[in-house]
Amino acid sequence: MLVGVCDFPGSYAFPPAGYGGIERWLWAVAVGARAAGADVHLLGPGWLTDLENDWVRKPVRLEDIPSGSLAERDIRNTKYELLIVGHEYPSLPAWTRTWDALDCDVATFQHSPVFQHNPTAFDGRRSRLYCYSPEMIERYADHRPIPELAVHLGLDEEELPATAGRDLIWLGRIDEDKAPHLAARAAQILGRRIQIVGPVFDETYVRRHERLLTANHVKWAGELGGPAKTAAIAEASVFVYTYARPYVEAGAAVFGESLRAGTPMAALTWRKGTCAEAALCEQTGAMIVADPDEDDETAAQRLALAIEQAETLDHRQVQEIGRHRFDPARHFLAMASRSC
Repeated sequence: MLVGVCDFPGSYAFPPAGYGGIERWLWAVAVGARAAGADVHLLGPGWLTDLENDWVRKPVRLEDIPSGSLAERDIRNTKYELLIVGHEYPSLPAWTRTWDALDCDVATFQHSPVFQHNPTAFDGRRSRLYCYSPEMIERYADHRPIPELAVHLGLDEEELPATAGRDLIWLGRIDEDKAPHLAARAAQILGRRIQIVGPVFDETYVRRHERLLTANHVKWAGELGGPAKTAAIAEASVFVYTYARPYVEAGAAVFGESLRAGTPMAALTWRKGTCAEAALCEQTGAMIVADPDEDDETAAQRLALAIEQAETLDHRQVQEIGRHRFDPARHFLAMASRSC
């Protein structure tokens, strides 16, 4: 199978070294496709140029190709069987005009809980949309979504054999939506140290919770990538997952990152059908569903109980399950099949 993985015109490099959503997912699919035996072309100018030694790079985007041009003829004659793209592309007229001239499928994953697609963007067969959780499936029901757990990879983030760690870890973008202050408070309740990893997206949020986020038991690591990021997760005893009450998580990378590293998760959620529920099981983590009307203190106390429960799990079993559940080759093969 010949697969084209299309870059996305964002601000992160492909593959990203640390933070990134669509970018990390596209790289995981490219790696997974190759591992599954497919021939892979990296389409678009965003891919790092030093990949040319190991990958076929074609720095062209479909939306920039003029109709009837030699470039359109060339990409048509390449005979791609599947294009993997960011979720906006199938709703972009300039992109779909070129894709319509190709005899190939397109598959994408929904990384945003709010993006509105063209009503005819997906038919569930030739053009397929994949969603992480029951809640995301429901939000995009008009587009015939297919359930699938997203796999994300960064540059040089291979996991080592699992070990039982010591402190807690929270990882993500630091803002109101992700609510790391709840993780910090849960750690404080337990008398545990917690490392906060990620870029600050909202200074106002940090100042509002400054007393808690800068307490002695909290260590700020900043944004980590590559081996440093993988090591930080692997050396933790529990990965603590939080988000704000109204926020809808489209498909967080951290579930796969933590489980593949062998670190069990303690997840705070506010309703049924979330990504945490889709990703975790009794062997890999502990999840609590808090009442949104409860205050932060009550929610943090519930999260503290989940941390204690998660800490009893076997790290080696967590990694074994995580490597299967979030395997890039398995993920690609699921997306490559016309399952509807």
